[in-house]
Amino acid sequence: MPNALAAKLRERAERNHRSLQGELMAILEAAAYEARAAATPADGLLERLLAITGSRGIDTTKRLTREQAHDRKRLRKSGA
Repeated sequence: MPNALAAKLRERAERNHRSLQGELMAILEAAAYEARAAATPADGLLERLLAITGSRGIDTTKRLTREQAHDRKRLRKSGA
């Protein structure tokens, strides 16, 4: 992956209070649902992703709110 693209993805992940992997998954999920709504040839993308990930599945754990993520980040920086 080009460094410039990786940097932009890291910035986007930080803005959305996600890990890089979480941000990539969110982008893929959004693309899959948009494709399904538009009924394009990309239908079935989510099913293909699930088949690829196998038993690992997709992380569906509850995401932190912006406030919770901000508080957690502040606590980590303070060393608490």
